[in-house]
Amino acid sequence: QVQLVESGGGLVQAGGSLRLSCAASGNIFSINTMGWYRQAPGKQRELVAQITSGGRTNYTNSVKGRFTISRDNAKNTVYLQMNSLKPEDTAVYYCNAQLLDFTRSWRNYWGQGTQVTVSS
Repeated sequence: QVQLVESGGGLVQAGGSLRLSCAASGNIFSINTMGWYRQAPGKQRELVAQITSGGRTNYTNSVKGRFTISRDNAKNTVYLQMNSLKPEDTAVYYCNAQLLDFTRSWRNYWGQGTQVTVSS
C-alpha cells in the first residue's frame, strides 16, 4: 500500500557528485521525518541525514559540508545531494520515512536501496 522508490545511484569518481531521490507513494496521510541511511559491506546500517516535515536537518559528521538533504512535501519526495564524494562513501543507500499510513498508524518504511560506488 505504501512504497518508497529510490533513484540516482551509480558509479562516480572520487570528488564527483550524485543526487539521490526517493518518492513515497500509496495511501499516505502524513509524513514526518524522512532520511537516508547507508550500509557498506561488512558494516552496520548507519544514518546519513534526516529532515523533518518542517525542514530541520541532521547529518552524520562524516558527510557534513558535503551532502545536503532536502524534501518536496507536495511530492512526498526526499533528495540527497552528494558532493565531493569519497571512496568511503561507497555503500547501498536506503531511503526511510516515518509516515501515517492507511492503517492510521505511524510506521517506519524503507526503500529497496540504491548502490553508490565511488572509485579512487
